[in-house]
Amino acid sequence: MATYKSEEVTLKASAQSVFDRLSDLESLRGLLDKVPAESIPADKKELFDNVKITGDSIELPGGPVGSIRLKMVEKTAPSKIRLVGEGTPVPLSLLLSIAPVDDITSRAMAQVDLEIPAMLRPMISGPMQKMTEQFAQVLRSIPF
Repeated sequence: MATYKSEEVTLKASAQSVFDRLSDLESLRGLLDKVPAESIPADKKELFDNVKITGDSIELPGGPVGSIRLKMVEKTAPSKIRLVGEGTPVPLSLLLSIAPVDDITSRAMAQVDLEIPAMLRPMISGPMQKMTEQFAQVLRSIPF
């Protein structure tokens, strides 16, 4: 199992507010709908438009590997949200850890666990670490 962790990011919202927003995947659809079309690169527009969200899962177009569906399997208010891959080429999970700092500030960290063969890790580690870091940075732009 390979584990990729983001840096801890500071969010200008309480841990409970962050948890409430992110544990309701349907609310993410509203955020995606508000992204200005001109801010989406032309080569990513189709992928962006094909993101599918339900109350407990999010499906991302995966290009040649097919879609990646993440299903919410654990919610522990206000500190933990875990999603696991369904039908993914390899077992994977995404853990979001949220910690309160004070009443109006919290910290969050993303962790991706991926079961990949050892011989593929050198090729995959860089892009996976970068993706995990980017996920954490995106959290800063969400209005909680």
